[in-house]
Amino acid sequence: MAATDEQLALNVQQGDKYAMQQLVLRHADRLTGYLYRMVHGDRALAEDLLQETFLRVLRGIEGYTYPRPFKPWLYAIATNAARAHFRRADTRRTASHESFELHPSQTANPEYQLERSQRARRVTQALASLPDHQREAIILFYYEELTIAEIAAVLAIPEGTVKSRLSIARRRLRSALELEESTHVTTG
Repeated sequence: MAATDEQLALNVQQGDKYAMQQLVLRHADRLTGYLYRMVHGDRALAEDLLQETFLRVLRGIEGYTYPRPFKPWLYAIATNAARAHFRRADTRRTASHESFELHPSQTANPEYQLERSQRARRVTQALASLPDHQREAIILFYYEELTIAEIAAVLAIPEGTVKSRLSIARRRLRSALELEESTHVTTG
């Protein structure tokens, strides 16, 4: 039976390098996707932040306490690494024109692929228009599939605040997408 993340984290605290490798293997892909969305499609920056996250995990593993769930602890570190990057850069992020990575079926027709790509671009742009705190909540909930309690732990806020941020963000996304769609229909 495979060890849980929490068991592996305890093993890392004891100096087990294999346990750290297992945590990296388990979480690198999803964490890269999370960071990729946080930095609006900058793949190289997402990969740099992934490395920074795992370095911080390794350096701060003594701060992890069992039986605290490992995944929210890890995502909190990744979120803080991304925030620190933007503070250091002292710049405000702008929307990327890249869409999410899509893997449409090879049998899909070109019109379907085009529509799907355009829809993903609109969602990406709408997501980028959200304030940071709302975008983080949306990404953690819908893309990373964290629970309300896990998001609260990652962002160090009450669960009610997470629910509020999600609700407001959903309304803003819906409005932005409806506005974009009406503009697209009238001008396209």
